[in-house]
Amino acid sequence: MDSIKQSFRQFSNERFEQRFAEIKREVLDDRHVRSFLNSNPGLTKEQTENGINELYQYKEQWKNCDYCPGLDECPNLMSGYQPVPALYRGEIQLEYKPCLLKKKEDERRRQASFVQSLYIPKEMTEVTFDDFHEDNPSRIEACTKAMAFCADVNPGEDGQGLYIHGPFGVGKSFLVGAIANYLAEAETSTMIVYAPDFFRELKNGISDGSYQDKLNLVKQAQVLILDDIGAETMSNWIRDDILGALLQFRMMEKLPTIFTSNFNLDELEIHLSSTQRGGVERVDQLKAKRILERIRHLNKVIDMKGENKREK
Repeated sequence: MDSIKQSFRQFSNERFEQRFAEIKREVLDDRHVRSFLNSNPGLTKEQTENGINELYQYKEQWKNCDYCPGLDECPNLMSGYQPVPALYRGEIQLEYKPCLLKKKEDERRRQASFVQSLYIPKEMTEVTFDDFHEDNPSRIEACTKAMAFCADVNPGEDGQGLYIHGPFGVGKSFLVGAIANYLAEAETSTMIVYAPDFFRELKNGISDGSYQDKLNLVKQAQVLILDDIGAETMSNWIRDDILGALLQFRMMEKLPTIFTSNFNLDELEIHLSSTQRGGVERVDQLKAKRILERIRHLNKVIDMKGENKREK
């Protein structure tokens, strides 16, 4: 990041004082700088003059943030970090704190390094509600309900979630990607887990000792999205020890859960009742019904219909 002196090199000596005064006036008129000075009324004129270079860098880097080009192209002195002015022994100095995009990316990397099933296709990390330009009434209604959920979500106080179901390719995963990205902008932590891979990964975690830590990480997410529930091969262990325990914890802690599935709720109940033992026993039906009661109680249903966009 250039200092004021470096920016003066293009000017002759006779214009130096004039240009310096102009730049200083621009710095002191900047809204971010004014906010800092107003919050520190004890600053003397001399302290402000001595700190003009730091305030100049503060202004210039926040200009980048105001018109953010994205984390990959961040031009700030420290990519992904925003300057914060502070007083240290009577002098204005800059500290650097990670921006929202940097925090989001660091958290995603931390989670993904621990739970491999958190891998999300690139298109899901970029989609927003503005991308839904639909004339299909079902998709319009689904998008409206999803936006209403985002407006009302309150993890820890209200555990109301969504159950989004429909056939292949109608945009269920696309929709939850928009939800996750919207909530990330609102600084609400959202974890998207591809359910079949997650269940397999937990099974492998029994042998390497990571099972409980991985389960706890997912259980405690502020907003959890279980993508493609019902695509897994069902077993008593998945139903009772993972899914049942997961939903029980989240219900007690009032943490919202969003499901996507090719099954409607009645079909999901049948799926949860059918295990690898073959057939359907009375005890399996009761356990499946208990899980479905929780889902029905805590999740608004979104029925998505339409043509398969993957085939276009």
